[in-house]
Amino acid sequence: MLRLRDVMTADPATLSPEMSVRDAMRLLVARRVSGAPVLEGKRVVGVVSGTDLAGFASSLPGVPTERVPEEPGEWEPTQEWEEGAEPPATYFGEMWDDAGAEVDERFVEDHSPEWDALAEHTVDEVMTRSVCSLPPDASVAEAADYMRRAGVHRILVIENGALEGVVSAFDVARAVADNRVLERRTAFDADRAFDERGWP
Repeated sequence: MLRLRDVMTADPATLSPEMSVRDAMRLLVARRVSGAPVLEGKRVVGVVSGTDLAGFASSLPGVPTERVPEEPGEWEPTQEWEEGAEPPATYFGEMWDDAGAEVDERFVEDHSPEWDALAEHTVDEVMTRSVCSLPPDASVAEAADYMRRAGVHRILVIENGALEGVVSAFDVARAVADNRVLERRTAFDADRAFDERGWP
């Protein structure tokens, strides 16, 4: 039977709780993975997935880009407000009409003078603290069933509290595609009964 130690990534990408969200995203992209365990020293304290990061990033408010102040000569002269006219406070709302660049521009210019919220927040704020794990001698079929029931895409392989590796849904799919998961059973005499030792 195929075990997790046979298909796991033994040297997976890992994150630390104090790493910035932006650095975590960069590391996952560089390693071409959609998630990683979070380690504090050698102890697993959580896991971060692409879904966690996307959900966090989408919850952040838009931030205005740096604006170049108008030259004093371009300012309009002050006017006395007349009752019935547009309220003076409208000016402050209009100030923000062009408050920020388009989203695609912000992604290109991640070092722009605007606030870099992804660099200001840490992995500790984003990570999932409940970890799905199995020992190295668990079967691949068991891991697949666990992932299905838990709705996750990876299982951490942990033995004696130490991270040994990671098995992803891709690892399981590859093992199935390579016909490595099938259990082959041989029956010498299907009509005969066998005891617990396998003897007739």
